[in-house]
Amino acid sequence: MCPQILTSDIKTDLNPVFNFLSYDLKVPEQNFRKVINKCPRLLISSVRDQLKPALFYLQRLGFKDLYALAYQDPILLVSRVEKTLIPKLDYLVSIGFSKDDAVGMVLRCPGLFTFSIENNFKPKFEYFDKEMKGELEELKEFPQYFAFSLEKRIKPRHTEVVQCGIGVSLPLMLKSTDEEFRELIRQGGG
Repeated sequence: MCPQILTSDIKTDLNPVFNFLSYDLKVPEQNFRKVINKCPRLLISSVRDQLKPALFYLQRLGFKDLYALAYQDPILLVSRVEKTLIPKLDYLVSIGFSKDDAVGMVLRCPGLFTFSIENNFKPKFEYFDKEMKGELEELKEFPQYFAFSLEKRIKPRHTEVVQCGIGVSLPLMLKSTDEEFRELIRQGGG
């Protein structure tokens, strides 16, 4: 997955990463393995050029939980601020969200920072806007919409809801299991 690790210099490449984990993220030494297993790219990332700037940017946005950043979302730390993180927020603003709303969305659903604008955000927003005729407020309240498959979850369920002529909230439509969704349809939307 990260063959560069094999040629990394322990003193100049790896030690700074472990110091970052220990001092900046407050990860106890015995938990390094857990964090590295979650995101091996940490080991080949520059602390000065990538990890610290990403951490600083995320904290400025409002990410306060170092534990969550280390153990749940370490991929955000290996993301380039200018090339990856800022463009995602800019895209959300470009479709009509305020900067504060866009930040609130990524704080509630950090995975938004990992999605492709072209392959995820644009097609899903276009479907939401044109086919579902949804309101931005719905996405603001349920940014997890972008985490669901357009072809396997969003379109089929939306189509079924429309065919049945019922109104169902985004979270209920998408988060429910197949069995729960069938029951919801059978009951006419809840």
